[in-house]
Amino acid sequence: MISVKENEILKKLGQRLKSARLELNDPQKEFAFRIGVSIPTLYKMEQGNPSISIGTWVKALSMLGKLDDFDKLIAPRESLFERYEVLEKTKTRQRVRRQK
Repeated sequence: MISVKENEILKKLGQRLKSARLELNDPQKEFAFRIGVSIPTLYKMEQGNPSISIGTWVKALSMLGKLDDFDKLIAPRESLFERYEVLEKTKTRQRVRRQK
């Protein structure tokens, strides 16, 4: 059983999927075919139904060009020390102008 908050998040995800599909003027029938699901399954996705497999979501995101967004869900933590080292290496020295 999923919590109310989890259900709300799934519904919002489904709404964003539908919006992205509509922005591309992609009918349900065609989009469902391209991601390999039935129209009722796509409808369930767009309603935020929790029974849809993660593989189906990955395929849908791929078709929308949003697969990189999925990859960021549980991204490894970035080390601030490594980030600082990269910034230090890329800094260039600037000349100070003398005032006359």
